[in-house]
Amino acid sequence: MKEFNYIIIGGGCAGLSLAYELDIHEKLKDKTLAIIEPRSEYKKDKTWSFWKVTPHNFDDCIKKSWENFSINIPGKTNFLECKNYPYQSIDSGLFYEKINNRLKENKNIFFFKDIKEINPKNSFIFNSVPHIKKNHLNLWQHFCGVEIETKNNFFDEEIFNLMDFDCEQRNSVHFFYTLPYSKNKALVETTWLSKMNDNSQKNYDQQIKDYIEKHLKIQDYEITYKEEGAIPLFYPSYEKENNKINIGTAGGMTRLSTGYTFLNIQEHSKFIRENIENISTATRFEINKKYQFLDDIFLRVLNKHPEKMPDIFFNMFKTSPKTVIKFLSNKSNYLEDLSIILRMPKMTFIKALFY
Repeated sequence: MKEFNYIIIGGGCAGLSLAYELDIHEKLKDKTLAIIEPRSEYKKDKTWSFWKVTPHNFDDCIKKSWENFSINIPGKTNFLECKNYPYQSIDSGLFYEKINNRLKENKNIFFFKDIKEINPKNSFIFNSVPHIKKNHLNLWQHFCGVEIETKNNFFDEEIFNLMDFDCEQRNSVHFFYTLPYSKNKALVETTWLSKMNDNSQKNYDQQIKDYIEKHLKIQDYEITYKEEGAIPLFYPSYEKENNKINIGTAGGMTRLSTGYTFLNIQEHSKFIRENIENISTATRFEINKKYQFLDDIFLRVLNKHPEKMPDIFFNMFKTSPKTVIKFLSNKSNYLEDLSIILRMPKMTFIKALFY
């Protein structure tokens, strides 16, 4: 059985981002790489969105970029700007096509459907498949989104709605999210932050239909695409192993308070590329400990007081949008962190330290 210098388990966002980063910086000129991915074809299956706080390799995969956004709770709407850090949405279909076209040209990169097809014994492994233990106490961000096309122009394509809490909460945290790609095309998504133990929350199709027709007041539309997913708002189990590094969600690259992962994956890929010659002894790359600590408290409050979260999110954005975006994207300094913390209900968060 064939051996390889490197193996990437999982050819999704994290695995392909790493392979691309290594390839474009010529780290595979005299090294071989096997990518283990069971899917038979790559097609659009996800939408990755984030605030562009750092450069990345995929500007040509951006479906749309916005410099204005809104957040609202019943009876109140806050309109905000994000010119310094535009919000970007990546089409996974374009992402897969760009990377796979590039990787196919490298004779040192091979794809396999199962790791049993090769000998991994002497390889360095990058694993993007998380090991998640089922636990009814764990919180998840679970969602379903549809892209719709309306007969008439309806949307203001210059502004997106980050969070609309004007919807039923069902003893959890629930909001809708709307990304207008043009005047008559948009992604509309229902998002829950919960333990996923209430099946009534999963009637996504009905939720979206009601929101589009009763809230947005759109009657004449066509659904052109649908996606569904669940992001763990906890770190998957991680055991240090020789010659193996976890990447993506498996490697703790998801920011737990937000679910944002894409840019963290890109930074991790860059770190691995810069340290690839000594990767077995490199320090572990992780999201800054201060964010891990603050997210832990934040999620304790969310778990204990879901009814308070719409106001907490709304008030967070009353400080400078630039500051909030940097905080949510792991780029804030301590003064900026403090300005966010001061917007929080202090006693609620202090008590959360002792839950």
